[in-house]
Parts: sequence; C-alpha cells; structure tokens
Amino acid sequence: MRSHLPQLLRFAFSGVLGCIMDVTLLYLALQLGANFYSGRVLSFLGAVWLTWRLNRRYTFTASSRSAWQEWWRYLTAMLGGGAVNYAVFSALVYSLPEYFWLPALAVAVGSLAGMTVNFLAARYFVFTH
Repeated sequence: MRSHLPQLLRFAFSGVLGCIMDVTLLYLALQLGANFYSGRVLSFLGAVWLTWRLNRRYTFTASSRSAWQEWWRYLTAMLGGGAVNYAVFSALVYSLPEYFWLPALAVAVGSLAGMTVNFLAARYFVFTH
C-alpha cells in the first residue's frame, strides 16, 4: 500500500477540489429552484468532470484510449462510488433538520463514503494501459 500512498493522496486532493465544485454547483442549483436531489445529480456531474481532468493529469497517467472514451469510462466507473455517495447524501438530507449547511455536510460525508470505491475503479478500470 505504501507505494500507492502518493497516488492515493493526489486522488484525495482531487476529490477535495471535486467536493468544493460539487457543493458550489449544488448551492447554485438550489438557488435556481432545483431540489436537493435533482440539484445533486447536476452537481455530481460537474464534480466528476473536474476530478477526471485532475486525476488524468496529476494522479494517474492518461490511458491509451481517446479522451472521449476515457471520459465515458471514468463517468461510468464513478457511478459506483457515486451511488454510495448519493445514498449517504440522501439519508442525511432526509433525516437531519434543514439548515443552510446541510447540503455541504451531506456532500462531504457522501464523498468520503464513495472515495474508496472511486479510487479502485479509477486505478483498475479507467487509467489502465
């Protein structure tokens, strides 16, 4: 595991930036009239795009596929961790009282929950040669 630690740390840092993008887009969607759940789908897609770009450049080497093929493979792979992420997000939004900070908290906790699944999927499914 030690040899993969720098890669895992870069993946986590990209994830933090993706989480910031996710929260920002979610609050924007909420301001534009979306509900928590539909807004989260949109914000998740924005975060996945950002993390793909960051992970492709800094965490892993780009695969031998075209960028277009790699993007779709990455998006598909992130849906596994995204399902875990969205389930945790939904459970928190449903069960906790509604406060201004609730969406941000729910996104952050959901992101942590899905991170392991996403790292493994990116490492062994997307960025392969």
